[in-house]
Amino acid sequence: MTETPWTPGTATAIGSMPGTDPYETTRLVAGELPGLTPLPELPERGVGADLLGRAAGLLLDLPVEVVPSGYRVAARAGRDQRRAVDLLRWDLDALQTISETEGPLHTVKVQAAGPWTLSGGIELERGHRVLTDHGALRDFTESLIEGLIEHAGQVSARTGARVLVQLDEPTLPAVLHGGLPTPSGYGHVPAVPEPEVQRLLSEVIDRLGAATGSPVVVHCCASRPPVGLLRRAGAGAIALDATGLDSMSATLADELGEAWEEDLTLLLGLVPNVAPTREPTVRDLARPAQEMAARLGFHRRMLAERSMPTPACGLGGAAPEWARRALRMAADLGRLFRDEAEN
Repeated sequence: MTETPWTPGTATAIGSMPGTDPYETTRLVAGELPGLTPLPELPERGVGADLLGRAAGLLLDLPVEVVPSGYRVAARAGRDQRRAVDLLRWDLDALQTISETEGPLHTVKVQAAGPWTLSGGIELERGHRVLTDHGALRDFTESLIEGLIEHAGQVSARTGARVLVQLDEPTLPAVLHGGLPTPSGYGHVPAVPEPEVQRLLSEVIDRLGAATGSPVVVHCCASRPPVGLLRRAGAGAIALDATGLDSMSATLADELGEAWEEDLTLLLGLVPNVAPTREPTVRDLARPAQEMAARLGFHRRMLAERSMPTPACGLGGAAPEWARRALRMAADLGRLFRDEAEN
């Protein structure tokens, strides 16, 4: 396990933010989350800025284009992929500018679709999903790994910061349970066996961790994230929506307890990702995490030592005012966890 680059009380965010201005958004995020700063993703910019398009911009020697049904493998790189590459470059320009003008960044978190979400969301030229073809799956995984290593290296070179990689895997439960629809929409892709899913994730995590010298975060905001599988695959931290932990099953409780027993960090999504009808207090937001710790049989200090508060998921769909507030509340939660641990 690589050494964790965060300290007790650190907070972060999942990645996506509202708006289209990378400079102003990066300034906001770096100011509110100085301990672990996510490189903002701005999906409102359209094609190339969404989860799959952004990952396509990282792929090396694998052109992808947009068709009516979504993203598809292409014969050559076109304007869609060039736009994704340009957007990533502008984001890095903004990050470098902020680090030079507002002060150095300690640790930067970069996010990208994980191998199963990426291969489940892109079609082959003949209309099937990439994950149904073992050769194509291998090619996409290799290209994603190399692209992410290069991306992390660019972030480090431009800012001098340590870099963490977060793999976003919202599609993973559907891949495991056969719930992913075919591109035609008339059927479902057969479930991928858990050992196969774990083996591929392990390879990606191992290589990214070795290249960056940092633990790899895997994020899945599904109602039932496969925490046990992610732990066995070698994730150094697991990000999940924690707002529903009061009704978690005994199996999920066991998996979370095992993660903490093995010193994994949980990124607990405790702040609503869109504005609620009534704004909660910080202690209201902390309650699900505190009750989780009690149910698992751990002291509350584990919330400072082995968890980080975040918004429940990305903030790309939030109003700008709430996005700013959500970042601040996540930081307040981190301070609350740290203060309670010290006392």
